[in-house]
Amino acid sequence: MAVPQRNFVKFTALRIDPAWRRLDAPERAEAKREFAAACNEWAQENFLRTYSLVGTRGDADLMLRAISPSLDRIHELHVLLNQSGLAHYADTPHSFLSMTKESVYSDEEQPLTPRPGSDSKYLIVYPMWKKREWYLLAPEERMRIMKGHIEVGRKHTTIDINTSYSYGLDDQEFVVSFDADEPGEFLDLVHELRGTESSAYTESETPIFTCISTSVERALDAIDGEALVPTT
Repeated sequence: MAVPQRNFVKFTALRIDPAWRRLDAPERAEAKREFAAACNEWAQENFLRTYSLVGTRGDADLMLRAISPSLDRIHELHVLLNQSGLAHYADTPHSFLSMTKESVYSDEEQPLTPRPGSDSKYLIVYPMWKKREWYLLAPEERMRIMKGHIEVGRKHTTIDINTSYSYGLDDQEFVVSFDADEPGEFLDLVHELRGTESSAYTESETPIFTCISTSVERALDAIDGEALVPTT
C-alpha cells in the first residue's frame, strides 16, 4: 500500500546576541536584508512562516516554521540562513524536527500539508512527550481516552491543531502547534484539557512558545526596533 506523501516540519527559535543591536544602523540593515532574502528565496517553492517572539519569550526573538517533503530542502534553508550576516550573531536555543502523519485516533480528515489556518495571527507551539505507561495500554483503551480529549478540542472551533511526529527524528515525541486568532481562547482550551483523562499520561509539554505571525522583515525590525532601510 502506498504511503501518503508526508512532510517534514521544522520549528527553529533564534536568539540574536544583544551585541548586534549595538552595531551601526547600516550594518544591521544589511544583515536583515540578507536574512530576509534567504527566507523569501526559499519560501518561493516551500512553506515558510516567520513569527516574532519579542515580548513573549525571554530566550528567543524569532521563530521559523518550515515545511517541506524533503529533509534536504530543510537543510538547504538553514545553510542559506547561515550565509547571512545576521547568523554571526544568532544562536538556536530551541529547535524541533518532526513529520506529518495521520493520527489513528481521529476520524476527521487529516491534511499532511499545512492547513488553511496557518495564516492565523498567533501560533502556539511546544514539544510533547507521553509517559511510557501510555504505550503499555491496549489500543482500545488509548482510543477511548483520546476520544474524550478530541471532543474537548472540537468545542473550540476557532483553533486549528497541527500535530507532527518526532519518533526517532528528534528528542521529543511530538510537536504540537495551534493556529489561533485569540490567545485567551487557547488558554481556555488548555485549561479544560488539564481535566481530561489523557492529561494524566503527559510527561512533558514545555517549553511553550506564543508566536506572533508577521513578515520576516517586520520580525527582524522588532529585534532592533528600527525600520528596515530599503536598498537604493
